[in-house]
Amino acid sequence: MSRNILILNGPNLNLLGTREPEIYGAATLADVEATCAALAAELGLTADFRQSNHEGQLVTWIQEARGAAGGIVINPAAYSHTSVAILDALNMYDGPVIEVHISNIHRREAFRHHSFVSARADGMIAGCGTHGYLLALRQIAHMLG
Repeated sequence: MSRNILILNGPNLNLLGTREPEIYGAATLADVEATCAALAAELGLTADFRQSNHEGQLVTWIQEARGAAGGIVINPAAYSHTSVAILDALNMYDGPVIEVHISNIHRREAFRHHSFVSARADGMIAGCGTHGYLLALRQIAHMLG
C-alpha cells in the first residue's frame, strides 16, 4: 500500500494565519504544510498537500487518490456541512480517512455541528488547532501499520 498521504484543505484555508486568527490561530497554510511534510518524513510517509476553494476540485483529487494514496487527511472546512459530493467521493475511496477541523465545530454555530464527511471518516480531530493535522498523520501511520 502507498505511503503517500493526501492532505486536502477546503475553502478559505488559503487565508489561514490572517483569517479570524482568534479562531484559527496565526499559523499559515504554508506553515502547516511544512510541519506535515517534516512529520510525514519522520513517519516514513510522504505528504501531498493541497488546497482548493472549489468543491469539484476536491472531489477530483479524492477520486484520483483511489489506488494512489495510502490515506487521506481532509479538512473540508465549510464543505463539511454542505457537501454530499465530497462524501460520495470519499465513500468510493477504500483507504483510511481522517477528518480535521482546526476549531471545535461542536462549540460553534449550530449549523457547523453536522459534518457529512464524518459519515465516512475513520476518525475526526477537532479543536486542536493546526496540531490536529499532525495528530491525523500519526493516526494514518498507525492505521497503515
